[in-house]
Amino acid sequence: MADPSSYRPSPGQIPDSPGVYKFRDEHRRVIYVGKAKNLRQRVANYFQDLAGLHPRTRSMVTTAASVEWTVVSTEVEALQLEYTWIKEFDPRFNVKYRDDKSYPYLAVTLNEEFPRVQVMRGAKKKGVRYFGPYGHAWAIRETVDLMLRVFPVRTCSAGVFKNAARTGRPCLLGYIDKCSAPCVGRVTPEEHRELAEDFCDFMAGRTGTYIRRLEKDMTQAAEEMEYERAARLRDDAGALKRAMEKSAVVLADATDADLIAVAEDELEAALQIFHVRGGRVRGQRGWVTDKVEAVDTAGLVEHALQQLYGEERGDAVPKEVLVPALPEDTEAVSQWLAERRGSQVSLRIPQRGDKKDLMATVQRNAQQALGLHKTKRASDLTTRSRALEEIAEALGLDTAPLRIECYDISHLQGDDVVASMVVFEDGLARKSEYRRFQIKGFEGQDDVRSMHEVIGRRFKRYLQEKERTGEWEQAPQTTGGTPETGEALPGATSAPTGPAPADPPTGPAPAGPAATGPVPAPALPAASPADEIDPREDDGRPKRFAYPPQLVVVDGGQPQVAAAQRALDELGIDDIAVCGLAKRLEEVWLPDDDDPVVLPRSSEGLYLLQRVRDEAHRFAITYQRAKRAKRIRSSPLDDVAGLGETRKQALIKHFGSVKKLRQATIEEICEVPGIGRRTAESVAAALASAAPAAPAVNTATGEIMEEDDGGTS
Repeated sequence: MADPSSYRPSPGQIPDSPGVYKFRDEHRRVIYVGKAKNLRQRVANYFQDLAGLHPRTRSMVTTAASVEWTVVSTEVEALQLEYTWIKEFDPRFNVKYRDDKSYPYLAVTLNEEFPRVQVMRGAKKKGVRYFGPYGHAWAIRETVDLMLRVFPVRTCSAGVFKNAARTGRPCLLGYIDKCSAPCVGRVTPEEHRELAEDFCDFMAGRTGTYIRRLEKDMTQAAEEMEYERAARLRDDAGALKRAMEKSAVVLADATDADLIAVAEDELEAALQIFHVRGGRVRGQRGWVTDKVEAVDTAGLVEHALQQLYGEERGDAVPKEVLVPALPEDTEAVSQWLAERRGSQVSLRIPQRGDKKDLMATVQRNAQQALGLHKTKRASDLTTRSRALEEIAEALGLDTAPLRIECYDISHLQGDDVVASMVVFEDGLARKSEYRRFQIKGFEGQDDVRSMHEVIGRRFKRYLQEKERTGEWEQAPQTTGGTPETGEALPGATSAPTGPAPADPPTGPAPAGPAATGPVPAPALPAASPADEIDPREDDGRPKRFAYPPQLVVVDGGQPQVAAAQRALDELGIDDIAVCGLAKRLEEVWLPDDDDPVVLPRSSEGLYLLQRVRDEAHRFAITYQRAKRAKRIRSSPLDDVAGLGETRKQALIKHFGSVKKLRQATIEEICEVPGIGRRTAESVAAALASAAPAAPAVNTATGEIMEEDDGGTS
C-alpha cells in the first residue's frame, strides 16, 4: 500500500486551469481518470489526511503510485477527453456500466445501393439508420412484418439477393407483395431507396402523414368503385396503426426525449433508459455497475450520459434528456451533448405532468432491475457459501452462521416506534420467520434502548421455549450440552464426576467450565402479555422463537451493538455472536472493539450482510408506516363494543361528521336506523371520553379544515 505523500506534487506544479488527470499504480497502469474545472483544487483534495477521505477514494490513492494531468482549454474538452481515456484505459476505480446483454436495434442500411431492413446488435456502423434499442428481437420482427405491407423494403441477406438476381426469380416475400423485389428489377434503385426513407420517417415518429395518405387513397378508390384496391389500402392503414399501438403514446406533445433513472445502494447502482420518439417509447435498456469510486447520483448520471452518447451523432442524441439529478458541470455536459447532436439539447429534471409520471415509471424499472440483479447473485449456491465463510472468517466465528437474524428500529420523530426481525438461513431470506415488535418499555426516541428491549424480548422467548420443553433445566451432567448434539446451552456447566462436596460453598457459584457444581439457570424475567407463548402453538413442532441464530446483526454502530450484547449477557446467553452494520461506510462493528472490521468492497460476505440489513430496514419501515396510517385513520367509534363498520358508517352518514355526532343527544343518536338506546349511550360515552383532536390546517392556505369525514377526531 503506497503512501500518497510519496508522490504528492507540490501545489505550484499543478495548473489552475481545466483539465483531466490520471492516477497510475506502481506498474504504470491507469487506475483512475477524472476531470476538473480547476486541476489544482481537485487534485489537492486527494492528498488530504486519509481519515478524511471516503473509503473508496482512500483505497484508490493508496493503490496509486503517481498522478499526471493534461490541460485543456474548456470544460467540454475535459469531458470529452475523460470519456476517451476511460474507454481507452478501462481504469479499475472508475464507474463503468456493464450491460448484461447486447440489445437489438432495428437497422436500415442506407449505405447500400438497395437498403435493407434487419435486426442488428453490437457496434453501430456509419451510414446505417438505427431505431431502438428493443428488449427482444422478436418485437422488431413483429413490427417489421406489419410495416412491410406498406413499405415493402428488402429484408433478405446479400447471398439471397444475389441468387435471386442471378435466377431472375424473387424470394417468397416478393411473391406475397412484402418486398418490392428490386433484385429482379420490379422497382428502380431510386424508387426502392425512397421506400426505405419513408420507412425510416415512419419509424422516426412521422406517422400521421402516411396514415392520412392511405386513408385518402382508400376513400378515392372506393369512390371510383375499385373496391379491391380500397380494401388493400384499408388493411395497409390498419397494419400501420397496429405497428403504432405496439408503442403506446406516453407524451402527448410528440416529444423526442431520453429518460434516465438510477436506483442505487452503497455498493451497486442500476440504470434504466427509456427512449421516447414522437411521444412513444421506442426502446428501453438498462445497466448495472459497481460503485467503485465515491460517486453520488449526479455523478452516476454524468457517467451514464458519457456512455450513452459518447459515440453518437445527430438525431441519435435527442432534443431532451430527462434525469433524476443534474451533473455537477451541467453547462459543460449540455454543451457537449449539443455539439454531438448539432443543435440545442435540454438537460433537466422533470418537475410535473406526464414527463414526471413517466420518470416515475422508469425509476420503478430501475429499482426492479437492481432487485433482480441482487436476487440472481444471491440465488447462487456457491456464492452464498463463500459469503457465509467470509463472514465467519471476518468475525472470528468457529463455523459459518447458517442462521442470521437482523434487527432494525423504525419510527417517525419518536412516534410509532417499532422494530423488525428478519431471518436468513443458508444465505436466503426465510420470510415465514420474520417478526415485528412494538416498543413498549418507554416513550420517545432512543434507538439504543429500543434495540436492548427488542433483543431481550426475543431471546427471553427463546429461553422460555427451552424451559417449556425441558431443554433448559435438563442439561446432561457430563458435557453440558443437548442430548442430540452436545451443543452447550446458555448457563449450562459441567457437573462433577466425583462425590459431592460435604460443605457446599456459601458464596455465589462460579460460572463457566471451571465450576465445581451445577449452576442454576438464570431467572427469566416475567413475560409481558405480548410476549406470552400462545398455547394454541403446542403441537409438537418447533415454535416461533425456538431456533437460536448463530449470528445477530443489528442495524447500527457501536452503541446498538453494545445494547444487543448487554441484553444477551443479562439473559446468560454467551454462544450467539453479535455484530452491527453501519450504513454510512458499511463498517462491521463487534462488541468491545474500538475499531470496526472493514470487509473488502467486493466481498460476498459484505454483500450478504448488506442484503440482510436492507431487508430488516424494509420490513421495519413497512410496519411503521402501516401502524402510523392505522393510527391516523382511527376513530373514537372504534372503541365502542358491538358497533360494526356498517353502523359506524350509518352514524357518520346521518350526522355528517364525528364532530356533529359528538354534539348530538342520545335521543338523536337513537334516530339512526339500527342504533338502540344502549348502543347510543355507549357511543355518547366513547365520544365524551375522547378528547377532540386539534383542527386540521391546510398548509397551503392556512385555512382551518372542518372535520367532515369521520376518519379522526
